[in-house]
Amino acid sequence: MSDKKVSRPCHHCKSRSASAPTDTSKIHYEKFWLYRHCSSVQLRDRQAQKAGQLFSGLLAVNVVFLGSAFISSMIFNKVAITLADVWILLSILKVLCLFWIIYYLLGTSQQPHAVLFRDSHAGAIWIRGSVLLFGSCSILLKVFQIGYSTLLIHCKSRVEIVFPSIGILFICTQAYFLWHHSKDCIQVQHNFTRCGLMLTIATNLLLWLLAVTNDTLHMEIESELREVEQRLAGKAPSSHPHWCNETTLCTCPNMTICKVFQKGYILLYPFNTEYCLVCCSVLYVMWKNVGRRISHHHIPHIKPKFKLQGVVFGPLLGTSAVIIGACVFMMYQIQATSLVPSRQVFVIYYSYYIVLLPLMSVGAVIGTIIHALEKKELDTLKNPTRSLDVVLLMGAALGQIGMSYFSIVALVATDPKDLLNSLALSYSVLIIFQNITQNVFVIDGLHRQRTPPGKEEDTKEEQNREAYSQRRVSMLELGQEIRKASLSYIQTYSHLSWKRRVLREISFFLVLCNIILWVMPTFGAHPIFENGMERSFYGYSTWFVIVNFGLPLGVFYRMHSVGGLLEVYVTA
Repeated sequence: MSDKKVSRPCHHCKSRSASAPTDTSKIHYEKFWLYRHCSSVQLRDRQAQKAGQLFSGLLAVNVVFLGSAFISSMIFNKVAITLADVWILLSILKVLCLFWIIYYLLGTSQQPHAVLFRDSHAGAIWIRGSVLLFGSCSILLKVFQIGYSTLLIHCKSRVEIVFPSIGILFICTQAYFLWHHSKDCIQVQHNFTRCGLMLTIATNLLLWLLAVTNDTLHMEIESELREVEQRLAGKAPSSHPHWCNETTLCTCPNMTICKVFQKGYILLYPFNTEYCLVCCSVLYVMWKNVGRRISHHHIPHIKPKFKLQGVVFGPLLGTSAVIIGACVFMMYQIQATSLVPSRQVFVIYYSYYIVLLPLMSVGAVIGTIIHALEKKELDTLKNPTRSLDVVLLMGAALGQIGMSYFSIVALVATDPKDLLNSLALSYSVLIIFQNITQNVFVIDGLHRQRTPPGKEEDTKEEQNREAYSQRRVSMLELGQEIRKASLSYIQTYSHLSWKRRVLREISFFLVLCNIILWVMPTFGAHPIFENGMERSFYGYSTWFVIVNFGLPLGVFYRMHSVGGLLEVYVTA
C-alpha cells in the first residue's frame, strides 16, 4: 500500500527506500514499541527487524556465557560444580528448546500466510543429509552411553542415564525440524521465533563446548591408562599411582559388553561435536531468514543439478588419493593403538599429507586463476546462506591454522633437523598454505554468477544421445555397448570449454581429497597429539586444550569444504 501524502518519519527511522511486495494483504509487517511512531510501514518493519535480531542475539549471548561459566567451573573446580550440575542446566535448556520446536511445528508454521517464501539456497541436501547422518550417530552414541551407565548403575549416578535420554529426544526432534523447515522464511511471530532459534543455537554451542571438554578428559584418562600399562609391563603393582586404585572401584560385571559400549562410544564421539556445529549453521540461516521477503528476481529459474559430466582426471586422481589414504589410515590405526607406537607409522602418515597437500594447493591456485580469467560477473544479491558459508570456512580454518602455528613454534624450538620433526614441520606449514588457497578458491567460486550451459553444447549432447540410442538397437555385444558409451562420454567431455573443464576437474579432485582428510581425523587419527613432541613442549594439559579446540574445527572445515566445492563444481 502506498500513501500519496508525504510525511516526515521520526528520528529513529532512517530514510531508506524499500520496494513493497506485490501482495501486501498477506504480509505480516513487524512491529516494535520503540518504533511505533514511524509513519512508514516499511521503515518501521525494517527497524523492528533489526531490534528483534539484536534482542534475540543478546539472549543467546547471555545463555552461552552462563553455560560457559558452568562448564569452566566444572573443569577448574570439580567440587563446587560437578558434571551433573552442567547436565541439569543443559537438560533445562533442551526441554525449553523442545517446547519451542513443538510449538513452531504445530502452531507458528500452521498459521495462515506463515511461510510465504522459502530460501532456495538454504538447507542444501548435503547439509540436511549431514544433520541426519550425524544425528543418527549421536543417537547411537547416547544409546551406548545409556547402556554403559546401566551396567555400572551401582557406582554411577542416575543423571548419567536421564541426560542421554533427553538428548535422544532433543536430537530426533531437532533433526526433524531442520529437515522439513530449514528453508522457511517465517512471516509471523517474528521475535518469538528469533528468540527460539537463538536459544536452540546457544544450546547446541554449549553441547559442543561440553563435548570438547569431555573429550579432553576422556583422552587424558586414556593416555594415562596407557602409561599405567607401560609401567605394568616393567614395574611391580605397588608403584601404581593413587588415582589408579580409584578407577578400579567401578568395575563392569560383563567385560565383553562393556568393551563394545566403550569402543562404540569412542568411535562415535566425534560425530556428536560435528552434529552440534552443523545444526548451529542451519539454525543461524533460519534466524537470518525470519521476516525475509524474497522478490522474484532472487529466485533462480535454472537450478543446476549435480552431474558427473565433463570430469575424467579429477575422479581418477581423487579416488587414488582416497584409496591410498584409507590404507595409510588403517596402518596408522593398527600401529598407533599399541602401547608403543612405531616411529615408522608417523613417517608414513606425515609423508602422505606432504604429498597430497601441495597437489591440493596447486589445484586451488590454478582454479583461482581460471576464475580471474573467466571475468564472470559477481553475484551481489543478498544471500544469508552464502554469507554464512564464507564465515564458516574462514572461522573453521582457524582451528587447523592455529594448531599448525603452535606446532611450528614447538618443533623449531626443539630439534627441527630430526626426521620426524622435519616431517611434522613441513606438514604444519603445508596445512596453513592449503587452507588459505582452498578458502580463496571456494569463496571466489561461491560469489560467481551461475551460468547455464550454452545451447550449442546442449544440442550436441542431445545429438550424441540420439545417435547412441539409434545405434544401440543394432548392438549385440556388451563390449560394443561399453565402447560406444565411453565414446559418447568423451565427446560430451570434449565439447565443454577448457576453463569449465579444468574447474570441474579441480573441484571434484578437491572434494574427494577433503572427504579422506575428513575421515582420517574423525575416526581417531590424531598424530599431532600422539607423537608426543608438542605435548612435551607445551605440557600435557595446555596441549590438550589446544588440540581439542582445534581438531573439531578442522574436521568441520573439511566437511563444510566438501559442500562449498560441490557448489563450485555444479556452477562451473
